[in-house]
Amino acid sequence: MKQFFSGLKSDPIATLGHWQDTRWPWGIIAFAMIALVLLAHYLFQDWMHMLPCEQCVYIRYGNLVMALGCLIAMIDPKALWAKIVGYAINIYGLIFTIICSWKLMKIHTAVHSDDLDAMFGMQGCSTEPHFPFGLPLEKWAPSWFQPTGDCGYDAPVVPDGAVLGSLQRWFIEFYQSYDGWYLIPQWKFMNMAECCMLACVVAAIFLVAMLTGWIVRDFIRKA
Repeated sequence: MKQFFSGLKSDPIATLGHWQDTRWPWGIIAFAMIALVLLAHYLFQDWMHMLPCEQCVYIRYGNLVMALGCLIAMIDPKALWAKIVGYAINIYGLIFTIICSWKLMKIHTAVHSDDLDAMFGMQGCSTEPHFPFGLPLEKWAPSWFQPTGDCGYDAPVVPDGAVLGSLQRWFIEFYQSYDGWYLIPQWKFMNMAECCMLACVVAAIFLVAMLTGWIVRDFIRKA
């Protein structure tokens, strides 16, 4: 890792080109995307009872698509086919996730607005999802991909008869008091949709840097 940062100063293109030839950067992105899906399902959905909306399950799909692209690239990160397939799948998943995150941000702003007409013409919050390529993910894994919540509302909805632990109850009541989840609740700073978009931006920086290093090193400089 120290050699990577020192190499960025002397020859950033060659360093980034070499870095994407290894499994580490691909593994980091794959781990991050899978971790976000696990966090959304097990922590927010199962433990805090925040029901996933349509755009939420689409974002999960996009994150897993990116992880798949990274895992394919990790098979042989020096091979041309692995790079092309890995980057193509990652870019597709990234663009899809950005679109869904942006739509969820707009819906979140609209539903929390005092303007009664803010939701006029707003679409994208159904309990019947339509995944790309006709994938019936909501049937294959309903607990993961079946939307059961309303877009823009991240407040916990505890089912009747649920037994809550003391720490679990404290967190649920805490976020219920703020009408939803925020990274910094007191300031209502960074809602769930904005955090999803931030994750996309960070992943995009990684991918663009790696892709640029590869193209410049192997195609532009050699030409």
